[in-house]
Amino acid sequence: MAAEEGEGAGRGAGRGVSLPVRETARLETPRLILRPRRVEDADALHASYADPDLMTYWSGPPHTDIEQTRADFVRHASDWRAWAITLRGDDSAIGVVAAGEKRQGNVSELGYLLARTHWRTGIAREAVSAVIDRIFAEGQRRVFADTDSDNSSSRALLERLGFTLEGHLRGEWETHLGVRDSVIYGLLREEWNATAA
Repeated sequence: MAAEEGEGAGRGAGRGVSLPVRETARLETPRLILRPRRVEDADALHASYADPDLMTYWSGPPHTDIEQTRADFVRHASDWRAWAITLRGDDSAIGVVAAGEKRQGNVSELGYLLARTHWRTGIAREAVSAVIDRIFAEGQRRVFADTDSDNSSSRALLERLGFTLEGHLRGEWETHLGVRDSVIYGLLREEWNATAA
């Protein structure tokens, strides 16, 4: 799903065991409200999902119509918690942070996407941080992200958040760009808690 400069982590959807989805609680930060994403958010977010530059490193091509965006939201509702990123005072979605519990043992994968008009503002970092706080407060022990090896914006965001590069998977994904490498970044609860102290 995305970094400040477009798409980023979250290409691993569909891998692993599907577990019951936990509650998508409303989260607040100084500038943002993250609320459960709704199908109607496709109206505000479709332009981002249709943006070829933003979707360059996504696991699929840009969406061609709003119905595709709506269908994508519905398809992933059963295995990913998704928060719509909104600015305080404006309920319009400007992005998404999603978390999918991948296997028993309290491990979640993160993905994110942010509208181009909000790149380089720190909003992606603020939103993803809020979701990480929530995940670790629930007792998750590890969070990871799977992103294209060439997605420097997503990689930089993960590194700023304290994630560790754990692996480089060659030829991992076949996407609209062809066969692509993935990099896996991970963060443990104790590492996150140490940075907050």
